[in-house]
Amino acid sequence: MNEMKDRIRNCCLEKEAAHCVSSCPFRLDIREFVPRVERGAFNLAYRFYANAVAFPRIVAEVCDERCRLDCPRNDLDGAVNLKLLEKAAVAYATRTAPNSYNMPPKDKRIAVVGGGISGLACALRLANRKYEVTVFEKSGRVGGHLWDIMSPDIFLKDIEEQFSKERYSLLLNTEVKSLDDIKKGYDAVYAATGKGGELFGLFEDAAADDVKAAAEGVFIGGSILGASSAEAVAHGLKAAALIEGYVKTGLMKEPEPHVPTRIKLDLKDVVTASPVMPSADGGYMETEARAEAARCLRCRCDSCIRSCDMMAYFQKFPKLIEEEVHITINPGTLDGNGTVATRLISTCSQCGLCGKVCPEQIDVGKFMRESHRAMREKNAMPWVFHEFWLNDMEFSRSEKAAFFYVPPSAPACRYLFFPGCQMGASNPRYVTESYRILKEHFPDTAILVTCCGAPALWSGDRSIYDGICRELEEKWRQLGMPEIIFGCPTCREMMRESLPLIKGSMISDVFHDLGIKAVVGGGQKISLFDPCAARDFPETREKVREMLMAAGYVLQPLEYEGERAKCCSWGGQISIANPPYARWLTDKRITETANPYVVYCTNCRDIFAEAGKPVRHILDLILDLGGWDERPPTYSKRRRNRELVKEDLMKELLDEDMPKDDTLPLLISKDVEEKLHREKILEDDLAFVISFCEKTGRKLADPASGHFTGYCEIGHMTCWVEYSHEGEGCRIHNAYSHRMKIELEEVWHGRKQKPDL
Repeated sequence: MNEMKDRIRNCCLEKEAAHCVSSCPFRLDIREFVPRVERGAFNLAYRFYANAVAFPRIVAEVCDERCRLDCPRNDLDGAVNLKLLEKAAVAYATRTAPNSYNMPPKDKRIAVVGGGISGLACALRLANRKYEVTVFEKSGRVGGHLWDIMSPDIFLKDIEEQFSKERYSLLLNTEVKSLDDIKKGYDAVYAATGKGGELFGLFEDAAADDVKAAAEGVFIGGSILGASSAEAVAHGLKAAALIEGYVKTGLMKEPEPHVPTRIKLDLKDVVTASPVMPSADGGYMETEARAEAARCLRCRCDSCIRSCDMMAYFQKFPKLIEEEVHITINPGTLDGNGTVATRLISTCSQCGLCGKVCPEQIDVGKFMRESHRAMREKNAMPWVFHEFWLNDMEFSRSEKAAFFYVPPSAPACRYLFFPGCQMGASNPRYVTESYRILKEHFPDTAILVTCCGAPALWSGDRSIYDGICRELEEKWRQLGMPEIIFGCPTCREMMRESLPLIKGSMISDVFHDLGIKAVVGGGQKISLFDPCAARDFPETREKVREMLMAAGYVLQPLEYEGERAKCCSWGGQISIANPPYARWLTDKRITETANPYVVYCTNCRDIFAEAGKPVRHILDLILDLGGWDERPPTYSKRRRNRELVKEDLMKELLDEDMPKDDTLPLLISKDVEEKLHREKILEDDLAFVISFCEKTGRKLADPASGHFTGYCEIGHMTCWVEYSHEGEGCRIHNAYSHRMKIELEEVWHGRKQKPDL
């Protein structure tokens, strides 16, 4: 897990600067500046720009547009004209007066040698911070080389306005020939004497790419080092920061070397838009500036948050997720209780899409899986998030549902059919009919009906999951290491990761290769929804498409399919941990197209069918089962379906009957049945509660209705049921459950009730 954390911290490119920001000498955050222009907030755009460049009117004129060379739109339709957007911010802002900061004066004196634009930028920034600043200018005017390249009406107005709220000393006609005398009276010096100016013996060669720490307390920069006009301003601002650091700490530092951005962009979905041409000389009209600003891509390495629904839902990038997970697993609170990301951890479907789209292959899903394990080992993960699913897994592996059969005539099996637990839960015929076909073509095919252990892995219980994997591998080796025919893509993906020696293919692959055809489509338009667990199995995805097209269906692609397939909301079994997110996720999936879906994962089929989406499993089309609008079974019915799978297989293959079920018959209306399903209350649990109440007499009677109400603790839950006797069974009128323990109910544990109760 530590390796994953380090990878997120060191390799995630979310905070990398955009190309334009990286090439800008001011590191102006274009992603913050451009949206202000786009929405017409020119005052806000101006203030943001002025804070970054110190002299907005000057810099807008002298900007050498290095950003345009690096704009990703260059190769598409033309770079965004940021210089004209800067000019628009200056032109259309109505509040340009600088802010006044009521700060106490500093007791440090700074000398700036040179009244050109670089020296003035340094002086302005230090004056903003209330240092005592003196500017020495050998000529009779400020501005330096700006007099040669622009109208003084522009730069003198900008200089006057930006200094209007600040106090500083300006000494004109004062040439500094040596720094020795000045250094005695000042705490630091910035030498910005302009192109061809005095170097004071600090350098033999004036060429440099950035501000230099020239001597103790002395910094040098600007045009004298070969900087362009815009760079000279940036040098002055950097020098101010270095000087402030020096007078505070006594340490002489130079600017951090510029490291080019590592940002990586995926531009395949970018819509082309031609550059906006200005209708007036020298700049944009307001509407033109807003239109050009809208072309900016706000470049950011955000493939993960654009593709991953969980990150998009919470608006959290991998680095923030890692930070919150870290403080949840390693809380710093006095009571040792960190719950910042508990629900977040349990909301990840662990589908792997983030790792596919990330240019650095950072798989947040695997990190969340390990985080889940760490939380569970600390006994810090809420049991309610996963108890239902773990109980369901145990039922699938119990004598009631698990089934293993090896054809007696086969010395070793070529194939093992592994339908998983959810395939038969959805429809028993998916398993029984598929196995009959396999037996017809491959008589030596064995069958193992059980759970692959995914709920244990998703819940962070690695010990249970590893034990299940060992059992599966042992059975596989006993059979002679056959090829496995999977009914469930999740089972296949689980074994690919945890049991890589086991090879196999999907049942749909086998039926395709056998030439078994789907029900004729007659030109019906559909979309094939690839399960996220099939992300790394392109041959399966292709074969299902071939079967559907051969049957006459017209396939219309989804935005996210193939190896970019998204989770239906089943992965990670997140519906209890975060029901609103699970519903939101399902709604997103079913509204991606109006077309009916064909799926080859029963979990996807049942999730979509319950949400009202017309959907059929590929086996529905092959075996001619069900319809487009067939509702999925309830959770209680899913358990019964698994029992039916075992009953049918035992009868057909072994000519044996399952032991008679003596469960109390329950009579349940449709409305109550839907409530039980929605709240994940099983009919078996209600029968257990009623039996307990009847056996112990611990129930309340309502004389008016003749109903009884009783409760019983099942696992961590307390289940309540309102019932009445009807014939040989019981009528269920209402039921609910909650996370609650009723103290002193020792009778449940087989101990004598305390006399004071």
